[in-house]
Amino acid sequence: MKIKVSVPATSANVGPGFDAVGLAVTLYNTATFEESDALDISSADGTRIPRGETNLIYRSARTLFERVGKKLPPLKIVQTNPIPMARGLGSSSACIIAGLLGANRMLGDVLNTQELLTLATAIEGHPDNVAPALLGGLTASVFEDGQVYSVKRAVDASLCFAAVVPDYKLLTEAARAALPAQVPHRDAVYNLARATLLPAAFCGGMHELIPIATGDRLHQPYRIPLMPGSKEVFDLARRCGALGVYVSGAGSTVMAVAERSDADAFYAGLEEGLAALEGLDGCEGFTLLRLDADNDGAAVETIA
Repeated sequence: MKIKVSVPATSANVGPGFDAVGLAVTLYNTATFEESDALDISSADGTRIPRGETNLIYRSARTLFERVGKKLPPLKIVQTNPIPMARGLGSSSACIIAGLLGANRMLGDVLNTQELLTLATAIEGHPDNVAPALLGGLTASVFEDGQVYSVKRAVDASLCFAAVVPDYKLLTEAARAALPAQVPHRDAVYNLARATLLPAAFCGGMHELIPIATGDRLHQPYRIPLMPGSKEVFDLARRCGALGVYVSGAGSTVMAVAERSDADAFYAGLEEGLAALEGLDGCEGFTLLRLDADNDGAAVETIA
């Protein structure tokens, strides 16, 4: 039996939704699984990955087998990894979901979606990437007492997204270390008020709310200084017609959202402007990813 899993990239910390709100976008890692005589992990696109038992896809698959009291057999796993690593686009969550879904299918889909989400969150430590990776759309999630509470809404098809990916990584550990132990009460209120607007802004057709609804004071002011060129990317995206701009995940990617009807001019302006920013503050260049929201989430199929 050969199993193929496809998992979307995710953009967490959407606007004010720090550690809570994420969305799935149309960039996909894939993995195929087959039983084998010995563990065999490879990358079909040349991406450097761990090829032994430390591989995150393998470890996640093994965790699911252990969860149901089974022993994982030797596997042949072939990965493709278009999602940039350590750029705030959910590369680790994609691996976790891929491993869990592949293992779950091998066992006859023994765990339901909620159980998979809970297990994925336990592995990742937080649900804001694994929830949209598994479910698709815009998700708001809470992890409390070992239980995940998550709500999904479909993102409006009339929105498009641009991920501006710099040539440098920002590791989550470093991004976490930049955050203060406490924040002013007014900053917490600022984020809370805007978070209440996110579902209507992204999923309810009220796009005029997006400029307000994507504001943040809980993490971006502390992380942007670690991201050379990011302030200029924020300004550029707004000049090109972005409705909202925010740091994707822990960075270093900046995500911008615009009306699909303005997509051609929006993307063209970004391409031209980003070329002018190359070499700024030690950043050698940027990659522009033209994306849509993925409202379906991860997919698994038995192909042989």
